[in-house]
Amino acid sequence: MSISGPPVTPAQRIAFYSPEEWEHFIREWATAIRPSYIQIKRLGGSNDKGADVAAFKTDQGFEGAWDCFQGKHYAKPLGWADAFPEMVKILNGVVSGHYILPDSYAFLAPKGCGTGLNRLLSKPTELREKFLEELDNAKPATAGLGRAQNAKVRDFAAATDFTVFKSIELVDAIETHRATPYHVARFGGPLPPRPAVTGAPGTIHRSEARYVAQLMEVYREAWPAEGLTLDTLQSQPRLAAHFQRQRESFYSAESLRLHARDAVPPGTFEALQDDVHSGVVEIAEADHTSSMERLTQVLQTSTYINLSAHALTTISQTDDRKGICHQLANEDRLTWLLAQS
Repeated sequence: MSISGPPVTPAQRIAFYSPEEWEHFIREWATAIRPSYIQIKRLGGSNDKGADVAAFKTDQGFEGAWDCFQGKHYAKPLGWADAFPEMVKILNGVVSGHYILPDSYAFLAPKGCGTGLNRLLSKPTELREKFLEELDNAKPATAGLGRAQNAKVRDFAAATDFTVFKSIELVDAIETHRATPYHVARFGGPLPPRPAVTGAPGTIHRSEARYVAQLMEVYREAWPAEGLTLDTLQSQPRLAAHFQRQRESFYSAESLRLHARDAVPPGTFEALQDDVHSGVVEIAEADHTSSMERLTQVLQTSTYINLSAHALTTISQTDDRKGICHQLANEDRLTWLLAQS
């Protein structure tokens, strides 16, 4: 009998993140708040110029509309002393021509913002007044600027709408992160339910071309006198039924692939394909008496190879494995026709 303790919540896991891992979380989170971002880049480091994570809304990058997310993984809530230098940095970056002013600049910190900073971020006019006052009173070295640059930043800040600055609460960030394909991999838990497989459409799509062509090669080898084509295949009930099963399997695997795209991190489904390939390739390359025998043995083998360690196993079906074989055939990673002597 094993005894496990209480579950560790996402917030508790995040408390132990490194600053770099926190930035990775923020980048993942940003994929859900605006799916239309053209690109999201993690830029945190010693020369990030005030942008830990940059989310671009156009293909112009920093020269077009963008949002900036500033990650601060501190053991205490952020205060004004933490925020002010970062605000100076981003405004100085604009004045210096490194980028245009972002549409939104948000602080994200596991402990959130302290009461004073939270209040200021909720009152943009007062926030700007506080910033200008601090900039006037700070020594240039304290603000990280020379005297002339300090004046330029001040002039720009005085004309800037400070509604651009805001903060994101951890509870809200975690809830939004649940909608990303990264959440289960990062925090555990069941995968989102998989939609019902709708089955193969009546018309063969061009995306099926290669695996269908491979199947037809197998059929023609087995029944050479028939001169089989896709049009005449239906006159052979046994072959027509076999062909339909393969298409159903292919579309089952396609259904899993599309679901994985939204439910798990990129590359997860491709890793499953690689595992299936590794499990069947020796069978595919062994000696066989016919192409149909090779095809049949590979499909049968795919149904009992051990894939229990894979993240998608809990929502996969037997047909998915056979369908993955046809996906691999679609890319010529598996071939069915025996070499002609």
